[in-house]
Amino acid sequence: MNVLDRIQAGARQLDAAGVAFGHGTANAFDEAAWLVLWRLALPLDDLDGVAGRAVTPEEDARIGALLDERIATRRPAAYLTREAWLQGVPFYIDERSIVPRSFIAELLADGSIDGWLGEHTRRVLDLCTGNGSLAVLAAMAYPDVAVDAADLSADALAVARINVDRHALQDRITLLTSDGCASVCGPYDLILCNPPYVNAASMAALPAEYRAEPEMALAGGADGMDFIRTLLRDAPACMAQDAVLVLEIGNEQAHFERAFPTLETIWLETSAGDDQVLLLTRDALASAFG
Repeated sequence: MNVLDRIQAGARQLDAAGVAFGHGTANAFDEAAWLVLWRLALPLDDLDGVAGRAVTPEEDARIGALLDERIATRRPAAYLTREAWLQGVPFYIDERSIVPRSFIAELLADGSIDGWLGEHTRRVLDLCTGNGSLAVLAAMAYPDVAVDAADLSADALAVARINVDRHALQDRITLLTSDGCASVCGPYDLILCNPPYVNAASMAALPAEYRAEPEMALAGGADGMDFIRTLLRDAPACMAQDAVLVLEIGNEQAHFERAFPTLETIWLETSAGDDQVLLLTRDALASAFG
């Protein structure tokens, strides 16, 4: 048996078990590849280069144990490997924080929001930072900015500290404990936020893999907009005049537009479409909530 054979067998096993994906992979083959390559300490981005490598019986047993654990516990693979990636950048992760998967990472990497930024962009806030991945990516994308990374969860901030230190960004990223904007230190030129936005009906139907994550990072109330209502009301007070807020809302566009029907909103294109992430100017927010 070679590596590719073992991945294909693992994919069949995951499919047969009916596990749920979405925490870094979207299908059984990619998830099996992640687990097999990680277990064998092989490069995760070079399957072609290692596909023909032989798998020993001892390695096969270790791979089997890992796949069995994934199925039996329904924990996301990232919690088993203690690592996740956004835009090719590795991040430590454990059960204290939601598995990072924000589409805002794409926008930071491809420059989609750069048109709203400029020389005035000096201070960035990553609100609901979780494991700190967006704060790290923002600091990497904009070398001249200072980043505040805020979260209400002390556990999540402990994980974020690991990632800030891992990428040697202690001098540029400050971790803050804050319930929304309550304890942040504006004004900011750019706010990034991937908040809890899952509506109550969707929360009740989540697969076990998602229920393994901290509920406070997901649950957004009856329509998913509880945190967002407070955020949009409070944000202008901690934004500079030309600042923008980039907000991820997942599959909640209908609820968002129902909750804020008059808000001037700019929807941003991501790999998931143009209904997942939006941009709001300070002027638009002040007009709607001032």
